[in-house]
Amino acid sequence: MNFPSKLIEQAVSEFEKLPGIGKKTALRLVLHLLKQDKESVELFSDSIVRMRSLIRFCRNCHNISDNELCSICESLKRNHSLVCVVESIRDVIAIESTNQYHGLYHVLGGVISPLEGIGPEEVNIESLAVRCSNGDVKEVIMALNPTIEGDTTIFYISKKLQSLPVKITSIARGISFGGELEYVDDITLGRSIATRMPYENYLVHRE
Repeated sequence: MNFPSKLIEQAVSEFEKLPGIGKKTALRLVLHLLKQDKESVELFSDSIVRMRSLIRFCRNCHNISDNELCSICESLKRNHSLVCVVESIRDVIAIESTNQYHGLYHVLGGVISPLEGIGPEEVNIESLAVRCSNGDVKEVIMALNPTIEGDTTIFYISKKLQSLPVKITSIARGISFGGELEYVDDITLGRSIATRMPYENYLVHRE
């Protein structure tokens, strides 16, 4: 692709580094910015620079934050005895969007994966153990992806916390509403049967 300007080419090259952005999309974004007034573009670029330079990670749960503690950990409206363990910040955002969870979080920043050389020391497990040892946390919900690495991490954490008076639970792994059994993979179907619940509970969830 030939560009009439080296400046345009450089800008396209930078946008193209973003996930899911190809060269044509990058060019479309650059040309869109070129049409905007100078103040709007400066505001756009300044917000990116400020975000990258000023963003912090919560000292308590490792979630992204503007301050030492994130807004979730600071909130008095949250249940501080309940901690949901997730792999990444994107998982926090996904769960928060459901408006069904009102506890705190703990972001591991990854999962244990021996094949990739990621051990327990490379993820935020030790800080979780410290949080659970202070007596405030009563239940830890494991909300990791249903993969071998996710299950390995859950197993390791459960062993790490087994001596503490903390209840360890895991999110239900079942069949999505509207799904057909013949298209569900064996592991998901098996877990759906193993984690079955009384029909009365099913009716309550449907209402």
